[in-house]
Amino acid sequence: MNASPASGIDQDTAAAGPLRLSVVVPLAPGESAWRPLLDQLAEGLPHDSEVILVHADAQALPPLPSSTRSTLRQIGSPPGRARQQNSGAQAARGRWLWFVHADSRLQPETLAALQRFTQRADDALGFFDLSFSRDGPRLAALNACGANLRSHWLKMPFGDQGLLLPAHRFTALGGFDERVRYGEDHLLVWTARRAGLPIVGVGAALQTSARKYARHGWWRTTTRHLWLTLIQAWPQWRRLRRERR
Repeated sequence: MNASPASGIDQDTAAAGPLRLSVVVPLAPGESAWRPLLDQLAEGLPHDSEVILVHADAQALPPLPSSTRSTLRQIGSPPGRARQQNSGAQAARGRWLWFVHADSRLQPETLAALQRFTQRADDALGFFDLSFSRDGPRLAALNACGANLRSHWLKMPFGDQGLLLPAHRFTALGGFDERVRYGEDHLLVWTARRAGLPIVGVGAALQTSARKYARHGWWRTTTRHLWLTLIQAWPQWRRLRRERR
């Protein structure tokens, strides 16, 4: 794995040792939605934070903006979101890991709530409430509502809700499962539940793109996601019940 410091790295922060927070952002080949997110993070993150962009193509690391309040790094990784996020976590120096998708967008209260959460919670897996941007059908609002109910009632947040947990806990859980074709975030949550790690809402929203609903159709995308979630959750739920008897 090759790592290269970004042009805007804060050298004083980099030399200061362990940080409070590492933000890991996996980037698919050709991904271009990350720059607005990076601008938001650079503007709002405290100094004891770092952002790690994990590229699936280690040979094509683009230049980054030079103006930032936080440490910025880029690393290469084998393709696949699970592998990329594990690579980012391995390179991270923060006490907390925050996994954020490239098409996520911060809301006005996101970073303040995150900072409060990392200060008061010392052993939990946090998640944000989900909202969709206006780049998809209006019915995507129903999907956001369902995701938030699922997360708070069933303790099943997904990766587009910005999973947040202590780095030592992530390591103890074994990281993301690199063997699966989808749902590595879903499986990490189930692993956390079996380990007794509380699943807790951070208390703020994170917005994500609804472009997949526009591209593939609302009905088709919704039913596919429901089916994939069900067939992955059912054996995990049965395993959890067996282990708790």
